[in-house]
Amino acid sequence: MTVSYPRLSARTLRFTLGIPRSIWVNPLGSKVYFIRTPDGVTRTGQLWEHDVATGVESVVVDPQALLGADGEQLSAEERSRRERSRESAAGIVGFTSDRDGRWATFALSGQLWSVHLSGHVVTALPGVGTVIDPRVDPTGRTIAYASGGALRVIGVTGKDERILVAPETNEVWGQAEFIAAEEMDRHRGFWWAPDGRSLLVERFDDSPVQTWHIADPENPDREPVAQRYPAAGTPNALVTLWHIDLDGSKTEINWDRVRFEYLGRVSWSEYGDPVIQVLSRDQKDSQILGVDVTSGKTRTLRELHDDAWVELASTPQLASGGRLLSVEDNGGSRRLFVDGMPFSDASWQIRHIVTVLDDCVIATASAEPTEVQVVRFGFDGEATAMTKGAAVHSAVAGGPTVVISRSGLDSTKTSIAVHREDDMVGALTVASEPAPFEPKVSLLHAGENALRTAVVFPQGHVPGSHRLPVLMDPYGGPGAQRVLASARAFLEPQWLADQGFCVVVADGRGTPGRGTDWERTILDEFASITLEDQVVALDAVAEAYPDDVDTSRVGITGWSYGGYLSALAVLQRPDVFHAAVAGAPVTEWRLYDTCYTERYLGDPNTRPEVYDRNSLIPLASKLERPLMIIHGLADDNVVAAHTLRLSSALLAAGRPHTVLPLSGVTHMTSQEIVAENLKLLQIGFLKDALGA
Repeated sequence: MTVSYPRLSARTLRFTLGIPRSIWVNPLGSKVYFIRTPDGVTRTGQLWEHDVATGVESVVVDPQALLGADGEQLSAEERSRRERSRESAAGIVGFTSDRDGRWATFALSGQLWSVHLSGHVVTALPGVGTVIDPRVDPTGRTIAYASGGALRVIGVTGKDERILVAPETNEVWGQAEFIAAEEMDRHRGFWWAPDGRSLLVERFDDSPVQTWHIADPENPDREPVAQRYPAAGTPNALVTLWHIDLDGSKTEINWDRVRFEYLGRVSWSEYGDPVIQVLSRDQKDSQILGVDVTSGKTRTLRELHDDAWVELASTPQLASGGRLLSVEDNGGSRRLFVDGMPFSDASWQIRHIVTVLDDCVIATASAEPTEVQVVRFGFDGEATAMTKGAAVHSAVAGGPTVVISRSGLDSTKTSIAVHREDDMVGALTVASEPAPFEPKVSLLHAGENALRTAVVFPQGHVPGSHRLPVLMDPYGGPGAQRVLASARAFLEPQWLADQGFCVVVADGRGTPGRGTDWERTILDEFASITLEDQVVALDAVAEAYPDDVDTSRVGITGWSYGGYLSALAVLQRPDVFHAAVAGAPVTEWRLYDTCYTERYLGDPNTRPEVYDRNSLIPLASKLERPLMIIHGLADDNVVAAHTLRLSSALLAAGRPHTVLPLSGVTHMTSQEIVAENLKLLQIGFLKDALGA
C-alpha cells in the first residue's frame, strides 16, 4: 500500500530519523559517538560508536535492551518538557562525555544512566526523580543533573548520590529558564569547572512571571495547565548565577543585573576563568565578563552596543594563551574576534564555531547565503574552505578528526564523512528513509535586493504548456532561512507543487546569512518589510516564467511567523494574494514572549504604536479573500488566543473565514493521520479558493 507523502513525512520526522545527530569526537580523534535511530521510521535513539581506524560501527546503548518490552515510560514532567522543546524523538535524545571520552551519561525514561565507553558497560544509576540534562564532569568522576528544582550529583559508578543545592521557595536550580531555551539558544543551566571540583549553576525564580492557562476544550473534566509565560512588556524570571563547590558551599556571581537582565552565554575552558555574556532587556547593550569564582566579582572584557540589537552568537570563550575568542557583528558582517580584534575576512558570515585550535578556528560560514561551508580561519587572517559547492555543511571535530555533514541540492540524502588530517577516511551510516521523489528546484535572485528565491514546478511540468496558480510558501521572519542549497528543504514544496501549483519560497530581509544590515532592516517593521519582499519575489517569478504562472490566482501558506505573514498578505494586499492558509499565526505581538518580540519591536508599554501597526487585529475589517486559520489548542508557544482574537475581530467585522482548531496539538504535529489530513484539507481549501 502506497503511503502518502504527508503521512510518510510525519512518520519519518521529515526524513530525519536514521540520520546521526549529537555527534561527538573523542580528543584522540579515534572514536566518533553519535545518536541514531536503527532505521528511518523508528523513533528510539540509540548511542553508537564509529571506529575511525577500522570504519566499524557498533551500538553502545540500545534503549530497548535496557528497558525491555514495555519500552520508554515518561513521567508527566518529562513528557511536558519534551513537548515544550518540541522534541519528537524517543529513546536516547542526548548524551555528554568526560574530556577524555572514558565515561558518558544520559537520561532514558526519566532515569539516570552511565556508560563506560571503552567497554560499552551500561549502568543504571540511583538518580532521584525525573532526571534532566545529566552531565559528567571533565575528569570523569562525577555526574550532575537537575531534578525537582534541585541540582544533584552522583559518582559515575553510582556512589554518593546527594543534593548539591536545593530550592528554598519558587526557585529552580540547574536549568535554563524559558526565555533562554526558547529565544537565546541556551539550553543549559549548569557548567562544570575544568577540574571537576565545582560548577557554575543558574538559579531562576519565575514567580514574577505572569501565569497563563492552557485548557483542553475536548476534555472539559481536565483542569487547565498553568504556565508561566513572559509576554512582551511583562516581567521575566529572575536569573542569577552561582559558583558551587562539591561540598555545597556557594558564591553568587555579581554583575549589573538591573542593566543586564539576560544571562546569554556561559563558558569555562581550561585556559582560565569562566566567561559569561550578559544582555540588556532592550538588547542594545551587552557585556562579555570574566568571572572570579572565589569572590564572585566580574570584570569587563568586552562592551558591545548596537542601535538595533546585539546578536547573541557563538559562546565567547578563552582560547590558548588566555585569548578571548568571540563572534561579533562588525562592518556589516558577523566575524570572528580575538581579544577584541576581527581576524576573519568580512566576506564570510560566521554561523557557528566548530572548534578552537592553537593556530586557527574551524567554523561554519557563508559567502553565498544559500550555502554553508566549513572553513578554517587562521589567527593570521588566512581562510581556507574545507568544503565547497552548493550545499549546507556542518562539522564536529576532535583531535585530528573532523566529521562533516553535507546536504546538497543534488540529492535529498544526507552524507556524513569522517576526515582525518584532511583526508576522508570513512563515513557514518545514514539510515534514513529514502525520499519518494527528488525536488526540482530553480533558484533566482529577486528584485533589487536579490532576494534568494526558490521556484518549484510540478514534476513533469512542460515549460510553457499552461499557466499554474502560484502558492507562496514563506517563513519570512527573522532567525530562520528556507532558501538553502539543500534538496531535503524542498521536499514539502515539491509535494505542494505536485498538487497543481508553482510553489515559491523566498527569504526576505531579516533572514540570516546576509549580514547585519540585512537582518536589522526589519527593526520596528515586521509587517511592511516582510510582506513587501514576498510581493517582490512573486513579481520576479512572474517575470521569469510568464508562460507558466498565473498571478491572478495566488495563494500563500505558512506556519508560525509564516502563518502571520500569510494572514497579513490577504488582509493587507488582497490585490496580490487571493487566498491564505495561516498555521499557528502570531496575530498580536503583545501576546508573544519578551526576548524575541522586544528585540525587534521594543517595549509595548512605551511603543504601543509599533505594536499596533504590526498587529493583525486592526486589519480584520479589510479581509475580502478566503482565509483558513489553523491552530493547536495545546500550543504553549504561540497560544491559541492569537487565532481566537483574530477570529473574534473578523466576526465582529462581519468577515467570513475558516478556523480549524486542533485538539491536543501543540505548535506542530507529528501525528501521522492528523498531519496527512491537515495537508489535504489545506490543499482542498486553496484549490477551491483559487479555482485550481
